[in-house]
Amino acid sequence: MLKKHSPLGLMLVFPFLGAIYAAVNQPGEKVYSLVTPIDQMVPFIKWFIIPYAFWIFYIYICLLFYYKKDRQVYYLTLTTYVVSALISYGIYSVFQTTVPRPEIQDNDIVSQLVRYMYQRDRPFNCFPSIHVFSSYLMMKTLFKSSFKTKINQMLIYGMSIFIIVSTMFVKQHVLLDVVGGILLAEVVYRFMSRLQILVMARKQRQSNVGVGL
Repeated sequence: MLKKHSPLGLMLVFPFLGAIYAAVNQPGEKVYSLVTPIDQMVPFIKWFIIPYAFWIFYIYICLLFYYKKDRQVYYLTLTTYVVSALISYGIYSVFQTTVPRPEIQDNDIVSQLVRYMYQRDRPFNCFPSIHVFSSYLMMKTLFKSSFKTKINQMLIYGMSIFIIVSTMFVKQHVLLDVVGGILLAEVVYRFMSRLQILVMARKQRQSNVGVGL
């Protein structure tokens, strides 16, 4: 059983990615602001912290779902996530941005969750948004898959969009962070999917040669 599902062990990369994220989540010599007039018009809505906080569990659930449905889809999604994350960390290390946060006065459970998330995640590592690129990636993967249905499309598209907009409503990201995250996921996914096709084609040719021998 362990050998059969050993590919799930690849998800152990997440703690290492988290450690790198924490290392670069601090201000550099110069910190930039990408706030636009549109961002200034976006209200702070504390209830959106719920889908924002649920994000990482959502990513895990999607990966497990893709693993169950199609192993190659799982590999492609996970490798695309890792490459996108590493690119993001590289950007953070040379182009650090920040987003101004509101002061939370209320003491209800949702406000406490907002304060907890603010304390846990410093107001840096904003462009591009990891929440956005990973949530968009889940949609992209499903859209390109052979196992999409009306139900799983409704669930995954709906939750991904909910998480993406939450990043702006809880003032963790701005519009350009969202655009950057989507573009990053789109470019890396296309590159990794083509690379996967080339690798699989090469393995097929080697297999055919072996059969011929």
